[in-house]
Amino acid sequence: MVRRTALRSAFALAATLLLSATAQAQLFRAYLASDGNDANACTLVAPCRLLPAALTAVADGGEIWMLDSANYNTATVTIGKSVSILAVPGALGSVVAIGGPAISITAAGLTIALRNLVIVPLPASGATFGVYMTGASALTIEGSLIANLPNDGVHVIGTGQVEVATTIIRNNAGYAVWLRNGASADISGTRVLNNGNGILALSTTATTTTATVSDTIISGGGQGVNAETTIAGGVTRLFVTRCTIQNTNAALISETSDVGTALVAVSGSMITNNNYSRYQFGTGSVVRTLGNNHLTDNTSAVGVLTPASLQ
Repeated sequence: MVRRTALRSAFALAATLLLSATAQAQLFRAYLASDGNDANACTLVAPCRLLPAALTAVADGGEIWMLDSANYNTATVTIGKSVSILAVPGALGSVVAIGGPAISITAAGLTIALRNLVIVPLPASGATFGVYMTGASALTIEGSLIANLPNDGVHVIGTGQVEVATTIIRNNAGYAVWLRNGASADISGTRVLNNGNGILALSTTATTTTATVSDTIISGGGQGVNAETTIAGGVTRLFVTRCTIQNTNAALISETSDVGTALVAVSGSMITNNNYSRYQFGTGSVVRTLGNNHLTDNTSAVGVLTPASLQ
């Protein structure tokens, strides 16, 4: 009798622990805090400390809230589920690049949002990118700062989709946003400042890579926007609307290796104080204008502007 009672108690405890773990894994909203502990349940009253613990606790499609100012990772954060990660207003939610990218997304079919985050490198740590995505997922970056990386701020390979809004991308050694081989991006209301280069849409395979840039300031660096194709069948399209591109070596670049097509289309924009207002190279490269831009005080230009009528 005593043995049966003990066994029932053991089974009850095991079931309770299993249900508790399942409940934790199904949190709609997980919480992080500077005084949290990863042994906690990641709830508001018992927050966790680091992003990997919160990603384990949150349900697919849920949210992770950073409650106060702190760094919330110790290595690359790999996101493998649909989730929104945000710092609450007034908090500085930092994700640091250490020994690689700060955030990596390799899975397909995810919907991920990053809001009000600061993504920077830990000095002398082997940091690379801010956000690195190879999975065919949908990523939104809003109201964030991506700065001082030794490589690209946002680096996307493949058919992933990226939206960048009201974000500052500055002082990164590589490109602010680098898109390759089928990636697409919508960049709006963003400041791209003093990076090695601005925004690149590149096809090195027979894919179509596209970017739309609107209401954005691009200042400093080697390239403003660049549509580049290196292979037959490759297509790149880069659309610039209501933007300012200034103080770069070349503001509008359309480049092919005499194969494929590369289009830069610009409307309602200010192109000023650049070494080259535009730079075209190779058969199949086009810089198209609606004729409502201000191109002023640039040193030189290579290629021709192709007019397009308003519809």
